[in-house]
Amino acid sequence: MVAEHIGQLDTSWQDVIGEELNKPYMHSLSNFLKQEKLAGKTIYPPSPLILNAFNQTPFDKVSVVIIGQDPYHGHDKGKAQAHGLSFSVPHGVAKPPSLRNIFKEIEADLGIKMNEEGDLTAWAKQGVLLLNATLTVEMGNAGSHQKRGWEEFTDAAITALNAQRERLVFLLWGSYAQKKGEMIDTNKHLVLTSPHPSPLSAHRGFFGNHQFSQTNHYLSRHGGTPINWQI
Repeated sequence: MVAEHIGQLDTSWQDVIGEELNKPYMHSLSNFLKQEKLAGKTIYPPSPLILNAFNQTPFDKVSVVIIGQDPYHGHDKGKAQAHGLSFSVPHGVAKPPSLRNIFKEIEADLGIKMNEEGDLTAWAKQGVLLLNATLTVEMGNAGSHQKRGWEEFTDAAITALNAQRERLVFLLWGSYAQKKGEMIDTNKHLVLTSPHPSPLSAHRGFFGNHQFSQTNHYLSRHGGTPINWQI
């Protein structure tokens, strides 16, 4: 059973992409995850948190989408970094470099002070869908669950948002996210692109992109609620 290995999907998302869970690729993916666990491999995030992005941000509440690539595959002091939200780490886990750079840009853009906490659940609760393209990974093995079916599932989510919602903001950082966002209608939504916040690329244009203030200006201008980015 698919839900046994990937957890339950929020009912609002069930209505728009629930049929994906019954497709052959998702059954194949579920079986892959089962076999990986039987082989003694540790999978991040744990099953109840695999669909966390959808469950924290219902379909009709989404106003901003931030697309990541893979869950974090490491841990800090024995605690997994991944908890189902792109770029986010659970309470008490040290911020990875990309997240530190995101916070630096927010501070520079909005003139606010961010704290040491790296849990972005507060963003998700406000309507920021923190979506990784691939929703699971083997511990210590980056990219290990790519091309197993997750990309098709998350494409379906983006396609549904594009078609059924209007005036969303998509933040696409780096070439991978930008390719993932090629299906977005820029006449209906605001699409903001920049280099990835990784230390390898942040200085090539992520810093100084002012996308957090741009997002709030767009939401306000179109009758939406600005995001309180402060953590």
